[in-house]
Amino acid sequence: MRKVKVEHIDAFSSIPEKGNPAGVVLNGEDYTSEQMLEIAKKAGFNETAFILPSQRADIRLRYFTPGVEMNLCGHATLGAVYCLHMKGLLEQPTITIETNAGILPIMLREENGQIFITMQQALPKFHAFGGSKADAAKAIGLKEVELDDDLPIIYGNTGNWTLIVPIKKLESFKSMEPDTESFPDVLNEIPSASVHPICLEVRDADNHMHARHFSAPASGTIEDAVTGTASAVMGAYYHQFIHPSLPLPATLKVEQGHEINKDGQVFVHLKQINDGIEVSISGTAVYVKTIEIA
Repeated sequence: MRKVKVEHIDAFSSIPEKGNPAGVVLNGEDYTSEQMLEIAKKAGFNETAFILPSQRADIRLRYFTPGVEMNLCGHATLGAVYCLHMKGLLEQPTITIETNAGILPIMLREENGQIFITMQQALPKFHAFGGSKADAAKAIGLKEVELDDDLPIIYGNTGNWTLIVPIKKLESFKSMEPDTESFPDVLNEIPSASVHPICLEVRDADNHMHARHFSAPASGTIEDAVTGTASAVMGAYYHQFIHPSLPLPATLKVEQGHEINKDGQVFVHLKQINDGIEVSISGTAVYVKTIEIA
């Protein structure tokens, strides 16, 4: 395999080396699935997006961690779309992308000199968690007493399954040490899910929720700095379990990444539709550098 150019884009931040780093490969059609996985391993990002032609949408995106292919990845989508915009390859402000989670619309807008990218998510789904709260807390290095008993631990999905674990105090996030290898045993109902602790106590008063995100062991990574799809689940969770009377449409702000010096922010947009709540996310992105994989 010849040298592969991978663009390093940081999503959900306008500051290089903050937010969530993603790899972007513009010529994804040149590689097999096996080669894509190998490239993602060598690039070392939590997710690398490969851009391919599509017969069903404007472009197709495939997402690979160093360990597996993902159905959808919010920050890598923002990275890929920002990269296309940066290189002058987008002719219109609204496009559609084909993913393994379905065809999703993407919108770009300029605001205060920055490009904001909005990405619609799959319709939210929830699934009950029947496991031990103590085990769920232990899996992320906490004690059960640190969990927020007023809110449910529950699986959520707007493209990928994650376990939402509500935490009482922001202080607990500093001491989290995930035992990701234990996740499949704790998450009996959906062993392949990630774990996403959240908190209503925030660092910035303008934000609504704080979060961290710990990856499923099959992904080959430990923590995602700022997660788009999991933030979308947080928005649906907020509406269903925290503030069901929230007037819609509404925009929530999620902060993440501070504990690992990757501060970022995700805007989560909620809209009422006939069959429930439609969720989209938006954020900024910034080019960092181009790397070559041999």
